[in-house]
Amino acid sequence: MSEERSATAPESVRRLAITTARVVRRKDHTPDLMTLWLEPTVPFSFKPGQYCTIGLGGVERPYSIVSAPHEPFLELFIELVPTGQLTPRLWRLKEGDEVSLRPRAKGLFTMDMAFRHHLMVATVTGIAPFMSMVRHYLHRGLEGHHFYILHGASYQDELVYDGELTALAQKYPHVLCYVPTISRPQEERNRGWRGQTGRVNTIVEEYIERFELSPHDTLVYLCGHSGMIADVKERLQPKGWRIKEEHYYWPPKPWKPARPSAPHPPPAEILGGGG
Repeated sequence: MSEERSATAPESVRRLAITTARVVRRKDHTPDLMTLWLEPTVPFSFKPGQYCTIGLGGVERPYSIVSAPHEPFLELFIELVPTGQLTPRLWRLKEGDEVSLRPRAKGLFTMDMAFRHHLMVATVTGIAPFMSMVRHYLHRGLEGHHFYILHGASYQDELVYDGELTALAQKYPHVLCYVPTISRPQEERNRGWRGQTGRVNTIVEEYIERFELSPHDTLVYLCGHSGMIADVKERLQPKGWRIKEEHYYWPPKPWKPARPSAPHPPPAEILGGGG
């Protein structure tokens, strides 16, 4: 998909109720995390941060897009929900198989260029829209903005894009800062980890101070677990921070916030809800 194809889709495409996409590559990272690369059968346009809706057997779910608009395939980072209706079917996919694809991307969780600083907080697959935004920004060679990405997971092998983000942060230190954190450092699966520890929601305020960020020119983006989002909002909104949010689960998976949170109403958009 070229950048030119990120413009308005042709009328013939807009009229389609549903299209398909072929699996061109699959990579399994853990038993319950994989990346799929899909080739749409018709031109598919989107903005970094938006999501596409795919399905099998009439069951559909929305997934944030990892790839940037200039990349040739749709890249999706997906978590298995064992009791879900769709992801167990997706786990049976192999190269050459097809999924249904709604012909239009949707979502308002996009980069706001009015802010110079962008603090992005994610849990596991919530990193997806941030990858798209960063890749797109660097591809266009833009200047004047800085990304600060905090990415949390239980285990280090769930930080699937840490290698790419670490390399980009080293190559473009004036554009990107990246901090991965794990919440279960004592477990065998995390042996050898020497980075940040703790739930990502509990380190946000610490890194706001380290990065010397201000509510006046910083937008906070929250993507992933609804529990994380509710807790960070409770911490930051009373201090005047402006926030955009994208939830990946409702109702949330079991979550123990660092402190009690007020009841959180269902958001307008839920990604991957129901599996």
